[in-house]
Amino acid sequence: MSRTTPATLALTKAGMPFTVATYDYDAGAERVGLQAAEAMGVPASTVLKTLMVEVDGKPACVVVPSDQEVNMKKVAAAFGGKSANMMKPADAERLTGYKVGGISPFGRRKQVPTAVEEMATLEDEIFLNGGQRGLQIRMRPDDLVQALGARVADLVR
Repeated sequence: MSRTTPATLALTKAGMPFTVATYDYDAGAERVGLQAAEAMGVPASTVLKTLMVEVDGKPACVVVPSDQEVNMKKVAAAFGGKSANMMKPADAERLTGYKVGGISPFGRRKQVPTAVEEMATLEDEIFLNGGQRGLQIRMRPDDLVQALGARVADLVR
C-alpha cells in the first residue's frame, strides 16, 4: 500500500504535522469507520468519517466521529442552507477523486466547504481517511480544522 496519496501530499505541502497508520480494510464491513477503529485498536470516537453531502443542491463535506450519525437538519444549518442530503456515491467519487471507503477531506479534486463535528475537536488526536482504503492520517483536531479552513459545528444526532 502506498503511503503517498493526494491527501498526504496536500498535508505535506501545507506543512501540517501528521503520521499515517494502516489497517486491513474489510470491504464487507457495515460501518467502515468502526471497522478501522477496531482494527487499529483505538476508540471509535477518534476515527472520523468523511461524508460528501449536498446542501441546497451544492456539494459540501462533513467530518464526524465514526460512532455517530449525522443530522441532516444540523448539516444544512451549519452551511446556512435549508436542506441537506447524502451525495450519491458515484458523484462523491467523481468530485473527490477517491473511492468510497477511502474518501479523505484532504487533496480532493474539487475543494468544497467543510464542517467538522465539534465533539471531534475535543480529542487529543484523531484519525481520518488518508485517500485510500486501509490508510489513515493521524493528526491533531486543530490542525484538521486549520488545514481545511473548516467550520466547527454540531452535526450529529
